[in-house]
Amino acid sequence: MSQNNGHAKRSEKGLLTPDNCAVAFIDHQPQMLFGVSSFDRQSIINNVVALAKATRIFDVPTILSTVETKAFSGLMWPQLKTLFPGREPIERSSMNSWDDRNFVAAVEKTGRKKLVLCGLWTETCVALPTIQAIHDGYEMYVVEDCCGDVSQMAHDNAMRRVVQAGAKPVTALSTILEWQRDWAQRDTYDAVMHLVKTHFGAYGVGVEYAYTMVHGAAPTVYPEYEVPQTTVAHQ
Repeated sequence: MSQNNGHAKRSEKGLLTPDNCAVAFIDHQPQMLFGVSSFDRQSIINNVVALAKATRIFDVPTILSTVETKAFSGLMWPQLKTLFPGREPIERSSMNSWDDRNFVAAVEKTGRKKLVLCGLWTETCVALPTIQAIHDGYEMYVVEDCCGDVSQMAHDNAMRRVVQAGAKPVTALSTILEWQRDWAQRDTYDAVMHLVKTHFGAYGVGVEYAYTMVHGAAPTVYPEYEVPQTTVAHQ
């Protein structure tokens, strides 16, 4: 067993495990998302939330950071921030988080040399820290479907740049499955399957079908929807 909250240790040999990496979420804020046109913006939210939930399932250290919250970018998406109760993002003025001492100190504090990183926008808030972290000896993984940019060209050029610098492109789902690795690992199996059913479309529907129609399991029960009540601010 590993020291990672009792989860079974996965083999490494060049792969990501819950024990050997940390995850950074950078500038997932309203104004940054407004400018994205390289990828479906609702999908970015979905993928970011799924990856964040997975860090909780596998107890992977996370770093949250925002830029110019009050002056320009707005608050971190509530869908993301609610997954880390009591945590405040590291606020920056620099577009390059690797220029921010508090951000770098938070990464160093994890003790991990593999950093899984995502953010908005790809060509600045993702590419710049990725390249400099590689220079400083980190092995970098960019979660492409949790990133976006002002144009397809900007995003594609940024991804080519980080790959040429030595970063590995991954997706939210590929990262989650790499952490799980073996369906016999029952300590995280149910949580991962719930994550798949909630966030990963046809794959999730297929899992629900297999559970109910092949294995005879009861259908997944989701919380009953309650219509939000009108708040005082809107009256």
